[in-house]
Amino acid sequence: MKLLFVADPLESFKTYKDTTFSMMREAARRGHQIWACEPQDLVWRQGSRVVARAARAITLTGEAEAWFTVATTAELALADADAVIMRKDPPFDSEYFYATHLLGQAEREGARVFNKPSALRDHPEKLALLEFPQFCPPTLVTRNEAAVRAFHAEHGDIILKPLDGMGGMGIFRVGPDGLNLGAIVETLNKGGAETIMVQRYLPEIKAGDKRVLVIGGEVVPFCLARIPQGSEIRGNLAVGGKGVAQPISPRDREIAEALGPLLAARGLLLVGLDVIGDCLTEINVTSPTCFQEITDQTGFDVPKMFIDALERAALQA
Repeated sequence: MKLLFVADPLESFKTYKDTTFSMMREAARRGHQIWACEPQDLVWRQGSRVVARAARAITLTGEAEAWFTVATTAELALADADAVIMRKDPPFDSEYFYATHLLGQAEREGARVFNKPSALRDHPEKLALLEFPQFCPPTLVTRNEAAVRAFHAEHGDIILKPLDGMGGMGIFRVGPDGLNLGAIVETLNKGGAETIMVQRYLPEIKAGDKRVLVIGGEVVPFCLARIPQGSEIRGNLAVGGKGVAQPISPRDREIAEALGPLLAARGLLLVGLDVIGDCLTEINVTSPTCFQEITDQTGFDVPKMFIDALERAALQA
């Protein structure tokens, strides 16, 4: 199959941990053609089709640094690929939004895109959990400072975060003393101009923020617990959290099996659920990670499971 990955610059990949790289490596092992472009390469012109203007056909070298060579560069119509895999990292900003519309047009022209562009738009990573309040901790979504203060007064220990962050960016904890609550709210909501999320602090974060993967509606049997280090409250690997793979718990499986088939039916081939203790805190759909960490520590081949699911979905689309 000819696979086109829409992703960040290949030169920026950290191949020892990059999930998109692990997908490419497994696909190449099976003999699939690997093409890559960036969102800014996507172009549509009236009377034509959506193309990747400077798509690169690459060969993987097996090296850690110079990990690919470019076999050719060409304009590639997305509908001429057997599957298009959208792997651009957040933030989900205006340009990401526009890219999903170009990918949606490519779908109308016959392209098979994973995750489905409309599903990416319909499931913003912080707000998607609003549909599943039975699994969430006490949560507030607002731009109103008074509402945040009332939530803090009720719960005493809270987490505040922007809706467009990734990798732990912009996450604050405010304890019972309320120290700096006003300044934090002003910083995050830009003086009332932007909406934020507030959740009750979950002390179970000390045991890790678990990434539970769901592929094609099926639950990966191991998760990655991202454990905060030192005085840090965030477990995100991007801010120094320690990733420890472990079997998923019965509660993890309950949440994943409740959401997995439903989200898969909406066109979300790959979903990353964030679970702290027994509570669902985020639903990640743009470019979920942790494939390599889980595979390396447990021997369960997550990239294989993903490419198996991608092959099935591409044939059915």
